[in-house]
Amino acid sequence: MFKEILKVIKKYNTIVIARHIGGDIDAIGSQIGLKELLKENFPTKNIYAIGSYSSKFKFIGSLDKEEEINLDNSLLIVLDTPKVSRLDIEDLSKYSYKIKIDHHPLEEEFCDIELVDEKKSSTCEMIIELCDKLKLKMNKSAAEKLYMGIVSDTNRFLYPCTSSNTLKCVANIMDKYNIDISSLYEKMYMRNLDELKFMAYIFENIKVTKNKVAYIKVTDEIQKKYGMDAASTGNMVSELSYVKDFIVWITFSEDKKQNIVRVSLRSRGPAINSFAMKYNGGGHKLASGIRLSSFDLSDEIIDGLDKLCEEYLNDQK
Repeated sequence: MFKEILKVIKKYNTIVIARHIGGDIDAIGSQIGLKELLKENFPTKNIYAIGSYSSKFKFIGSLDKEEEINLDNSLLIVLDTPKVSRLDIEDLSKYSYKIKIDHHPLEEEFCDIELVDEKKSSTCEMIIELCDKLKLKMNKSAAEKLYMGIVSDTNRFLYPCTSSNTLKCVANIMDKYNIDISSLYEKMYMRNLDELKFMAYIFENIKVTKNKVAYIKVTDEIQKKYGMDAASTGNMVSELSYVKDFIVWITFSEDKKQNIVRVSLRSRGPAINSFAMKYNGGGHKLASGIRLSSFDLSDEIIDGLDKLCEEYLNDQK
């Protein structure tokens, strides 16, 4: 499959790289990292990374606008997106050929080539492996983007998705490209005072159910008060990872721009991706997401996860 992907890449002069709505560091890092990697190897091709994203992630790099690209006879590479409904583009039919590279459990096939490996920690890890197997050239800038994506999706190598292969990938690019991890961590984890106050708001206002489901609903008004947006709020879910009294934790964040409520789910025990799929969401067993049209279903979701945790706790006895 790797050789087939390279064959297709060589065939097209216009290549567009897309990912899921509300991109995180792995999604955007794999996008821009792959774009820079391909430009390094195919400098005459027109290569674009598209989609909207939070200002919080501008340090990764800039994105292109799909409407400004001539899509005649173009290749689409979809990253980090298991379902077509979560893809941050309007119309797949505009593209002549489509490749998917993703580390989520397979939910839907919508591309001509589907490279899916849920054993990988991140899409960025898969891009590094692709580069290695195809003996493509990389540069320091691309390596830094891919490193940040791995660090983010593994939560600094603390999550169970971290494997020996993950660490080998990281070690190889650190060694080869002399990556300054201190400067990258500063970009990823440095907080301003408003963010700290927002984190304090979350910890002060979070609620916990009988069976250890922690949740918070964050309106647009609250986000504006602290200078946050919905994508940034959703990424705050990781800050709750180390509270031993939580089994599952959820953030509901209102996104006025897209007229939705983003739901970020995390678990330290029960699988939550099947539950998320009931609401047209999905993801990993311990990390998933849902998009709602309003807060109306939030209590139903909380109650459903509370029952899931009750079953999990009973199984542990």
